[in-house]
Amino acid sequence: MEQYKVKGMSCAACSARVEKAVSAVDGVTDCTVSLLTNSMSVEGTADAATIIRAVEKAGYKASKMKAGKQSGGATDEDDALKDTETPLMRKRLIASVVLLIPLMYVSMGHMMWNWPLPPFFEGNHVAMGLVQLLFTVAIMVVNQKFFVNGFKGLIHRAPNMDTLVALGSAASFIYSVYALFAMTDAVVKGQETQVMHYMHEFYFESAAMILTLITVGKMLEAKSKGRTTDALKGLMKLAPKTAVLVKDGVEQTVPIEQLHIGDLFAVRPGENIPVDGFVKEGNSAVNESALTGESIPVDKNPGDPVSAATLNQSGYLLCEATRVGEDTTLSQIIHMVSDAAATKAPIAKVADKVSGVFVPIVISIAIVTFVIWMLVGRPVGYSLARAISVLVISCPCALGLATPVAIMVGNGVGAKHGILFKTAVSLEETGKVQIVALDKTGTITKGEPRVTDIFPVGCEEAYLMHAAYALEQKSEHPLAKAIIAWGDANNQTEAGVREFQAVSGNGLMGVRDGKHLQGGNWNYISGQIRIAKEEETELRKQAEVYASEGKTPLFFAEDGKILGMVAVADVMKEDSPEAIAELKNMGIHVVMLTGDNEQTAQAIGKQAGVDEVIAGVLPDGKEAVIANLQKKGKVAMVGDGVNDAPALTRADMGIAIGAGTDIAIDAADVVLMKSRLSDVPAAIRLSRATLRNIHENLFWAFIYNIIGIPLAAGAWVHLFGWTLNPMFGAAAMSLSSFCVVTNALRLNLFKFGKKQRETA
Repeated sequence: MEQYKVKGMSCAACSARVEKAVSAVDGVTDCTVSLLTNSMSVEGTADAATIIRAVEKAGYKASKMKAGKQSGGATDEDDALKDTETPLMRKRLIASVVLLIPLMYVSMGHMMWNWPLPPFFEGNHVAMGLVQLLFTVAIMVVNQKFFVNGFKGLIHRAPNMDTLVALGSAASFIYSVYALFAMTDAVVKGQETQVMHYMHEFYFESAAMILTLITVGKMLEAKSKGRTTDALKGLMKLAPKTAVLVKDGVEQTVPIEQLHIGDLFAVRPGENIPVDGFVKEGNSAVNESALTGESIPVDKNPGDPVSAATLNQSGYLLCEATRVGEDTTLSQIIHMVSDAAATKAPIAKVADKVSGVFVPIVISIAIVTFVIWMLVGRPVGYSLARAISVLVISCPCALGLATPVAIMVGNGVGAKHGILFKTAVSLEETGKVQIVALDKTGTITKGEPRVTDIFPVGCEEAYLMHAAYALEQKSEHPLAKAIIAWGDANNQTEAGVREFQAVSGNGLMGVRDGKHLQGGNWNYISGQIRIAKEEETELRKQAEVYASEGKTPLFFAEDGKILGMVAVADVMKEDSPEAIAELKNMGIHVVMLTGDNEQTAQAIGKQAGVDEVIAGVLPDGKEAVIANLQKKGKVAMVGDGVNDAPALTRADMGIAIGAGTDIAIDAADVVLMKSRLSDVPAAIRLSRATLRNIHENLFWAFIYNIIGIPLAAGAWVHLFGWTLNPMFGAAAMSLSSFCVVTNALRLNLFKFGKKQRETA
């Protein structure tokens, strides 16, 4: 996907025009234009020069973005997000207001409230008209961009919002100039009544006020649009610009671009980690809230991974770089967020279709309005005022911004809290899921077996565990890690087992201090021991209790005598039951997928509180399970392993736990950086909130135009006596876009905490 900057767009009609022009280029398979960030993403084989020519032919300017080499992301992306509009709009607004004040004093202050003027103007109506003309021309020059872009769009048969403003202001100005020349003729002929008549036909103040008010709206809109990208700009600022490179024991501060994979770098307390890597030497607590949103620092020891832009808080770290430049986690997050902003949600297509024909329809309505009022015998000035009101109250900007601003804010809020939506489609569609399928290991559970129960028989607990620790130290079985971890935590010493052997049938054997140790499941161990019937009954009864709780019992013996049993289980994540309960309260059917046997799976499923358990699923069978669930509704799959990738791809929405594998993350539509299951309902709630916000924006944009255009055209004059001055129309137009953007910014108030009930 190639990224381009586009200049000259003023509303959704512009972006639709650019999109249509580029999509027609041979070799372009997909084109998406963002009015919010003034950017364009293009997929296909067409070369950049051809694409830029197509944009210029449509009446706009384009240039290709060049990706930066630093870990913080792309320099052109940074420029694209920089708020350059607001300062320019502020200067234009200040100049316009300074010129508008004397214009309004002469045109309205003197005429309506008889405010004093210099003696020279007494009875000199032509001079008053000329003063208004000069101030209006000055304001039109200051705001010439409306006329340049507006008439350029008209010439290219792609009228836009600027076209509406330019036509409205120009029509007011031209008619006023005509009235001024007609007044001079009346003065020459001594027709005092006609002079006063033409004095009231001046619309200079309307022409100038329209431009000023639209500039106010544009400035407020630009300022609000600038705030929608705050989350992304904040991420870009996190990337350090320099790193402390360590070569041959010598430290040297170098630009971040000079750090390569395999290089050693030092990070002192209070410094940000420059690139992704792992700790070679040192211990410290690292604040990873910039990436995960988790405020509690994480302890880092030799061998532990570290990520760019995280903050080293306490100790000195010597690290080795593993990912630099655009490959760092931070850069991938930045690209993911910006790519999501560059794509379009399905609902945006509705607004785009309307926006593409909106301006021509409005111009047609304005012409029809003028003709109708002329035909019913109204004066030219009145008829023109109604037509101008129609032009300046209509707002395609509100329609064009309704979706992208909400998507950008929602996506930014998610990224800030460790929830990454890869595209605008995923942000919209996540909230529509009806079924959530959860992989068990690493998703519902921690994926790390732990010793949960110790059941000695005929010996002390410490003796049993010492024997188990000695034997399992030599094993590579996943369950052995649980006993080794218990032994390490309880300061067990290595016992020196000889003649170790892993026996087929899930058993282990070895010699310690001249005694033969055995360990494994009951099928294996029962053939190695002599045990009284009562002891066997009690032991097997307890083993069944453990198994019913989802635990795996491991038996140990010495010289043919049973020592006891150790229960091991993959411990459930603390937030899993609560997260599953929240999903169910949201009206979502929750399914657990696992390769465990039915008894163990049902036990874990009961603890977790899921609606349905599908056990005995082989790694390659998850995709088929998801396909079957899709017959019942829209499915989201949540997983973290390599074997989850096909299922994540098959699901309507793939959600990857961030601590999982790169393959799972690449296959997913949504990535949860905190690796917390509680972020699944949070992601769904955020998606629903964003979609609700888009619906609100579209409603107000549509209803504003549906009510405003007939009012401006004078449709209610005979019924209620309602009319709309062009100046008030311009003010309403400005406020509509501002209100839409401000409504989208409310998403920043979204709460990520526990929410027990939500209507599905």
